[in-house]
Amino acid sequence: MFGNDITLPHLLIFFPLIAGVITFFIKNDGGVKAWSLLSAIITFIISIASLYYRNNNELSGLAFNYEWLKYMGASFAVSLDGMGRLLTFLTAFSFPVIFIATYRNSYKNLKAFYGLMLLSQAGLMGVFLSSDALLFYFFWELALIPVYFLCSRWGGDKRIHSTFKFFIYTFTGSLLMLIGIIYVYLQTGGTAYSEHSFAMQSFYSVIFIPSQQSWLFWLFFIAFAVKMPIFPFHTWQPDTYEQAPTAVTMVLSGIMVKMGVFGVIRWLLPLFPLAVAKFDNIVIGLSVIGMIYASLIAIKQDDLKRLVAYSSIAHIGLMCAAIFTTKSMALEGVMIQMFSHGINIIGMWIVVDLIEKQLGTRKISQLGGLAHKAPVLTIMLVAIALANIALPLTNAFVGEFMMFGGLFKFSAWYSAIAGLSIILAAVYTLSMVQRVFYGSVNALTETMKEISLNEQLVLGVIVIAIFIGGIYPQPFFELTKDTVAGIITRFK
Repeated sequence: MFGNDITLPHLLIFFPLIAGVITFFIKNDGGVKAWSLLSAIITFIISIASLYYRNNNELSGLAFNYEWLKYMGASFAVSLDGMGRLLTFLTAFSFPVIFIATYRNSYKNLKAFYGLMLLSQAGLMGVFLSSDALLFYFFWELALIPVYFLCSRWGGDKRIHSTFKFFIYTFTGSLLMLIGIIYVYLQTGGTAYSEHSFAMQSFYSVIFIPSQQSWLFWLFFIAFAVKMPIFPFHTWQPDTYEQAPTAVTMVLSGIMVKMGVFGVIRWLLPLFPLAVAKFDNIVIGLSVIGMIYASLIAIKQDDLKRLVAYSSIAHIGLMCAAIFTTKSMALEGVMIQMFSHGINIIGMWIVVDLIEKQLGTRKISQLGGLAHKAPVLTIMLVAIALANIALPLTNAFVGEFMMFGGLFKFSAWYSAIAGLSIILAAVYTLSMVQRVFYGSVNALTETMKEISLNEQLVLGVIVIAIFIGGIYPQPFFELTKDTVAGIITRFK
């Protein structure tokens, strides 16, 4: 079954796509949940297979390419290199975890909710697999469109406002990127229309003068910066995370923000190396400002969702800063951290969701003493919180150490200022743990019960992944080294 190069990339994209379409036609709510979970588990198994299977004839891993829009030079071209495998595995791992953790959540029109979730998974897979610029853009939108509907239909009381802001930001960014893609496409091949190509290698082969690179850089970067997001393109994120259904928030923060980080590494750095070198201080400066700003805002939050949202902005800011150092250590750290951050942030959202489901509030000031009522939940949360502050032996420590190492090589000053975010992260994370889980119980938290077995299982899997990634990160290095080496050669 796995002996053909086409098989795994095809299945990673089309299985959740077809499963999502089928979900719309299932009438029984129990059947919808069971089918969606089963589909997510099968996709996860397919992704596991992609980690072990390798085509020795291709350094980039599994790949295939066939004509899609022949006369436009667009192909259905996908490839599974190390970074692609890591992110498709993160996507495949996250969805069954999310479905199990939120299995008891009820939504109106359940089949539409889960159908859109699976369609979003298919779009995410396509983004991380595409090696054709037009196909990349197609899946970029396919991943986002279901999320618009999920947020606007199943979100909180202020969902229309937050979804509209989300739409404006992402639509503007996507439009700028499309303009950039079309311009680069017109520079490929010969003079005839049919000789142009959207293929990634054709894009890489175009040589732009510095002035062209400068304005093209910003067309692509703004689209990716909005999606990550980094300061000052971040203002849509806290509102959207707060108003979106928690399952959707997990997808947004655990996986979808990686689209922006991935886009910078896969497209921006190789296409515009001169512009990257020209604007590196600006981008790193904005990223570091965003890290400190988001951390300070997180300290003042009384809403658990907004605290986790600002925490995510700070972590993504470090990734963006590390990328623009163009140091191999930093880039490898970013790729590892993309996976680790996804695991950790989803764990945080699960804990927030479990508290809100039982107590009906996310206000830190209304909570306290949960450790007396839910000791297993407390143990799980403490482990995830330690990973959130990158404690040694947790998965986040490995990537964060490498990113700071690369940032220090680029500038000791940037590294020192960014390092303040480590202290601030410890302040807001440990303060949240202390205020929510320790101290005395009150009239509200007295009603808290221990989490169910399936919820314990999901959080247990996340905690195990945290410590495995921290103790034995070698498989991550093996997956990412070839991708990093290919990028670094563009800057020599």
